[in-house]
Amino acid sequence: MRILHAMECTIGGTRRHLVDVARGQLARGHEVGLAVSCEREPRFRADLQGLAAAGAQVFEVPMVRAIAPFADLAHQRTLGRILRAWRPQIVHTHASKAGALGRCASLLEDIGTRVHTPHAFAFLFAAEFSARKRALFRGVESFLAGSTARIVAVSEGEAETFRSSGVVPAGRVRVVRNGIEAGPWLDARPVDRARHGFDRDRPLVVVAGLLHVAKGQDLALEALARPELSDVQLAILGEGPMGESLRGRAAELGLTERARFLGWSDDVPGWMAAADLVLVPSRWEAMPYVVLEAMASARPVVVTRVDGARELVQDGRQGVLCEIGDPASLAAAVARVLALPQDARARLGQAGRERALGLGSAERMVDELLAVYGEVL
Repeated sequence: MRILHAMECTIGGTRRHLVDVARGQLARGHEVGLAVSCEREPRFRADLQGLAAAGAQVFEVPMVRAIAPFADLAHQRTLGRILRAWRPQIVHTHASKAGALGRCASLLEDIGTRVHTPHAFAFLFAAEFSARKRALFRGVESFLAGSTARIVAVSEGEAETFRSSGVVPAGRVRVVRNGIEAGPWLDARPVDRARHGFDRDRPLVVVAGLLHVAKGQDLALEALARPELSDVQLAILGEGPMGESLRGRAAELGLTERARFLGWSDDVPGWMAAADLVLVPSRWEAMPYVVLEAMASARPVVVTRVDGARELVQDGRQGVLCEIGDPASLAAAVARVLALPQDARARLGQAGRERALGLGSAERMVDELLAVYGEVL
């Protein structure tokens, strides 16, 4: 099978997803092309080099996230040229920008069967986009949905969001849950808290991910400033567009001694192994990898009730679910878990590990996605 993946949003969990899927499809003997942008994350080129060495055909298309009519038209035409030259059977687009440009190019060239993974619909992002932009995004998705053979949700919760949106034909939605290779998380050695300025005797909460409004690090800081968490330390892993404003907010709240911004880390498993709890304060998600990773690390989690997380975490069994966008709810949930005896927290973590391992690996994800292609071919 010849498969072309198109993605502009090559950051965070979507980057991870694309790399795992492409690597798995190559390993199964399929021809895989990648029409991708590195504008948001130049380090993605290192991933592309590895995939090219494994046999992938790489086409770098400098798509941008913002609406840019002239550039977008040029990039759509570039995608059309790639389609004519490579002639894939499946055109699998990911996220909003490449989802629009790639599917339009496929329609205009009449090449490939279209499969789309939204990784959450942008028209639902009320905290990020104006009502006018969201209406535009919704219109684009409605226009393209009818000519898309399958819409792939990465969790059952996201699938229900798609079906209830009124945009996607319900019968074309398929669920292929994200999966991870758990090895790095099972036997990770904890980092030394003290070497990074943390007190070994005070609770440590870890938040990991792109510093972005979707991920809710600002809500984590607001929660940390509440009196019930006055003894808690917060390790924030990641970089992103909100980095400067988040550091400023931490200073305003008087949290510079307890909240530390550690940037990108090559040892996220080690940080999770060192944590007393992993916090995921997201405003929206599709299927957060960080929750799977925390659970595989046998750490209790506090997670907002976003898509994906609601089905991963059974409240009170692997961690605690809390309300979206509510620092008070976050603080209460963190305090509830940290108040448990150590053996009770360990049981939450172990239950999480068992659940994460039972959900299957990235290999299962690749096989299920190939089965979706098989349906439409």
